[in-house]
Formats: sequence, C-alpha cells, structure tokens
Amino acid sequence: MKEFKFNDNQLSIINELEVDIDINKLNIAFGSESIDNFDNDEQFLILKVANACYRSGFPVVKDSIYDTFIQIFTTNNPNHPFITSVESEVINLGKTVTLPQKMLSTDKAYSKKEINKWLDRIIKAANELDLDSKEIEIRVTPKLDGYAAFDDGEKLYTRGDGVKGQDISRAFERGLKVAGNGQRGLGAGEIVIDKAYFEENLSQYFENSRNIQAAIIAEKNVDEKVLEAIKDGACVFYPFSQIINWTGNYQDLMADFDNKIDEVWNAVGYDVDGVVLEATDSRIKNHMGATRKFHRWQIAFKVNDESAEVEVISVTPQTSRMGRVTPVAELVPTRISGATISRVTVHHYKMVKNNGVGPGAILQIVRSGLVIPKIENVIKAVEPQIPELCPSCHSHLIWESDNLVCPNKNDCPAQTENTLVHFFKTLGNNDGFGPKNIEKLSNLGIKHIHQLYALKAHQFISYGFGDKTSKNLFDQLQVSQEVEIEDWRFLSAFGVSRLGGGNCEKLLQHYPLVALFELSAEDIAKIDGFAQISAEAIVEGLANIREEFFKVYDLGFNLGITPKLSEKDDSSSPIAGATVVFTGTMLQGKRGDMEKHAKSLGAKVAKSVTGKTTYLIAGEKVGETKVNSARDKGVTVLSEQEYLNLID
Repeated sequence: MKEFKFNDNQLSIINELEVDIDINKLNIAFGSESIDNFDNDEQFLILKVANACYRSGFPVVKDSIYDTFIQIFTTNNPNHPFITSVESEVINLGKTVTLPQKMLSTDKAYSKKEINKWLDRIIKAANELDLDSKEIEIRVTPKLDGYAAFDDGEKLYTRGDGVKGQDISRAFERGLKVAGNGQRGLGAGEIVIDKAYFEENLSQYFENSRNIQAAIIAEKNVDEKVLEAIKDGACVFYPFSQIINWTGNYQDLMADFDNKIDEVWNAVGYDVDGVVLEATDSRIKNHMGATRKFHRWQIAFKVNDESAEVEVISVTPQTSRMGRVTPVAELVPTRISGATISRVTVHHYKMVKNNGVGPGAILQIVRSGLVIPKIENVIKAVEPQIPELCPSCHSHLIWESDNLVCPNKNDCPAQTENTLVHFFKTLGNNDGFGPKNIEKLSNLGIKHIHQLYALKAHQFISYGFGDKTSKNLFDQLQVSQEVEIEDWRFLSAFGVSRLGGGNCEKLLQHYPLVALFELSAEDIAKIDGFAQISAEAIVEGLANIREEFFKVYDLGFNLGITPKLSEKDDSSSPIAGATVVFTGTMLQGKRGDMEKHAKSLGAKVAKSVTGKTTYLIAGEKVGETKVNSARDKGVTVLSEQEYLNLID
C-alpha cells in the first residue's frame, strides 16, 4: 500500500462535507486504492469524499479506481441513491433552480469488449423497431474533462444533480465565450480551458485545470489570472452539439476502432478523459430511453492506466517563455502502454525537492495509452537536483510558491519573445504587434523592446514586411508612445514577477514610478498587501529590467500618473469608497476612461457584480438578466446619464 496524505485543499473539502468517518480510514482507502475491507456506510462516505474532491478540482484517486469503487458499492447496494442518481456538484454557488432539461451522467466502458456489448443492445433496439441494423450510425466525440453546464440562451446553469442546478450566468457576463465564437442557447456542454494556455500561463499558479473551471463560475473573488484567461478566449463554453466528431456506420467504427478512437481523443486542445459514443437515430434513442442516471443509447470509452517503475538518469531544467523553470526527468527507456518512455515532466521543482527526484530515483510512471505519461508516485527517493542558475541565461533563480523562476525578463533568450508579446498586449493601444509579427522579428534578431522602437519604416521592409504593413507597424509604435496610458499599466507591461497591474497600482499609490527602482524589500514589505518574500522577488525583478526599462521610459511615453493615496481620499466625491461596475457600451466616453475617472474619485472599480457592489452603471446593449441579477443582490443600477448626474 502506498502512503496517502490529504493536502490542505482536500482537507478543507472534507471538513465542509462533515462526513462521519475517521480520516485515517480515508487515508487507508485512497492509499490502498481499495474499499473491500470497509462496511457499506463507510464505502458510501469514501465515495462521497472522492466525488467531492474530484468536482472541486483536487482529486484523490484516478478515474478508473473511482469507477472500481463504484462497481464494488453497486454490487451490494444497487438501489442506493448515490448509485441511481447523477453525482451532484459540490460547489455552493447560490440558489438552486430547475434545469431546462435533464442532464444525466454517462455510463462507462474500459474495453472494446464492453463497447461490443453496448452495440449489441443498440442493434437489438433497432431490430425491435424493424430498422435495418446495417444503417445504424454512431457519433464519436471527445469526452471533455471540464465543468458540465447548460446554456438556454438566457441563463447558464451548473449540472447540479441532473435535475436542479445553479445559475452561473455571471460566467458569460465576465466575458466567457461559446467555443468557435458560436451562438448562445445550444444546450448542454462543458466549461473548459485550452491546455496549451493553461500550461504556459497558469500551471504555476493552479494545481490543475479543474481549479480554473471552478474559478470561472465562482460567485465572487475571481482571480485576476482567470479573468485574463477568459478575456484571452482560453476559457470557453463548449456545447456538446458543436463538438468535433466522427460519425459513421458502426461496422466501420469497429473495423478500425483503435485509430478512430485515437483520432477523436486528440481532436481538441482541451483536457479529454475519454470519448463518448452514441446512437444518432432519434427512434433508437426514444426506444432505449434512460435510467435515472444514464442514457442507454450513449456510453463513454475510457482507458485504464498502465504503469511501470522507472529509474531516473538525470533531471534537466528547461526555462519556458514565461520564465518558469520546468524539471524534466530523463529516464531509462521503458515500454509502457505501447510506447517507449524516456522522459517525463516533473510538475515543479518543489515536487523535485520534497520527493527526492534525482539520479537513481525510482518513479512509478503512468500512461493511459493515448495521453502523455505522468509521475504517479516516487518509489525510491534520492538527493534532489535543484539548479541555482537559469539554463538559458544563467541568471540567479528565485522561488515563486512551488516554482523556480528566472526573473530576467529582458535578456533571457527563452523569454525575450514572450516579453515583447506581453509588453504590447499589456499596453493594449496598438494592434500591429501580435505574436506572429513578434515571432518573425524575434527570429530576425530583435530581442528587446527598445530595439523595436528604434526601427524605421524602411527597416521593417528589410525584415520582409510589405510597404503598407511596414508603414503601419512604424505608425503603431508612434501611436503607442503618444496615446496616454496609466503609469501602472506601463510598468506592468515589463512582466516583472509579482508585479501585475494591481500590485503596480498599489506601489505607485505610494511612490513615483522611477523611485520604485531605489526601494528595498523592506520598503515594499511595509506597504499593505506585500509579504517579505514577494517584496524580495519584486526588488530582484526590478533590478533585472532596470536597464531596459529606462531605455524605453526615456523614449517619452505619455504616462498618466497614479494618484497617491492622500490624493484619492476625497470624501466629497459621491462615489468615494463605493464599488462600481461598468457594463455595456458607453455613449459619452470609453469604458476604460470612465473606470479610470471613477478611481480618481475614490471608487473601487470591479469587473463583476457581487453583493458588495454599490452601483452597476449600465450602458447600451445590456441584457435584462444582468440588470435583474444585480437588483436581486441589492445593487443600485444606474444608466450612464444617471451616473454622470450623480458624479456631477
């Protein structure tokens, strides 16, 4: 039996459930991956804990082990409500409402033999309906591993218990889009996040993508990084009806089963934990019907994990474009699930340090046949390998939570391209310097922000851009210097670790922009909201960008100065101390300008409405749902003109 220990998040979930079972028994169950030695009541509570942790984003066992637990419990308790009903969500998001239509779970199969048995039932139903079984079509789609929801065009609901869910329309109000820029109202689907985006931008802050999915629909205190991911289109609601699929005759499917399943499994850039097979003929669907938990005409095919014990040869650090240094374990080549595995990514260097991953360590590696391998357990720990210097630029590495990070944003080859992209994206005042153009310029030797601003129109032509594009790019650079931007946004654009927009604004409420580079960690730690470790990382990060910052700053950007705290305490302002949210299209000014002005009057500007919101300022094209939702929370809703009258 492997040792199992709950993390703080899992313990918090268990405490909220208030289950009457000894924590040591849970440790034994999840460590041994067996519930055979527990009585019926204990088995139920173990399942309840496993389900709650999984749906909150902190799973305690693999899907296949959980399914085994379910099978054992079902054998002795076939009519137990936990077995006969949809496993409910556990996150409390507000008042429960009836779903427009039922959302059931999906039955599971782990072998081709089980799929054949399911097809036999489909064929039997066709025969009972006097349908030609040779014309039976099966639709195969990726089984998205996201957060199940239902969109009726007006509201977005959680799946809940399959009959009643909770209203999470606020996710769309925050900017969540339908996948592929699709229309609202397409029914059941999943809230998912792009895997590549998560790995590149969020994996150092969140344990897994399910944490993000839960954060997207949270009632309040939504993480800024999650809001940014929504804005970037990385988080979407993906309706099942629109998902990529293979549809064809069931005999064609079974004749080339492995290849077709593999093709569909890897068809989307989101987390997938299987594929879903379903009969397409509505007559067969109506005839077969459903249990209280599953549709009989539908089944999910999943793959049991295969594992092996593998020896580590070395641990290689690799710096990502975001500056995070990722440990990669080089392994003695080992055959697992039909593939030879010679390397595996260790999640972060805290894991390397705490679990003793280094040359000679023995790891249990798991591969599900169709996905990348992962470390399941450290069988034998050794002295870990922890680098001190960035492998790309040899800068001194710093710890950020569980990760080692290179703070050298401007001279680290692994990061320079991302630094340029981040700068222009954060400024947000020109359209010419997106990732594709930056990549082209970076490949041709442009590595620094000040180098870009030194380019003339004819030099862009020499880099392979057309005449018109070259002039446009040159003009865009001039515009980005001339249009006023906030000084906190300008500083944030340099991508210093721990210096997002909010922290930049906090610092600039106390010190002028150029003075920040003379501050000590102790100076920063005295400011409310900054811990000593964060302060030390900020000081080191500012030192790393200092030379590049002043080369760019001296070009003469038009910077709006952040008001000092003493200047903002204007008690005469009618919105001083109020929390305001702007929504819709404003007629008498840009929304960003109005938000900036509201801050200067002492208001706190938020992006979404909560019970703590004072005013919702509604411009044009605002849905009644959002307005009514705000009023239900006791928020005062003002039109644009009413707001302007108020502050006048």
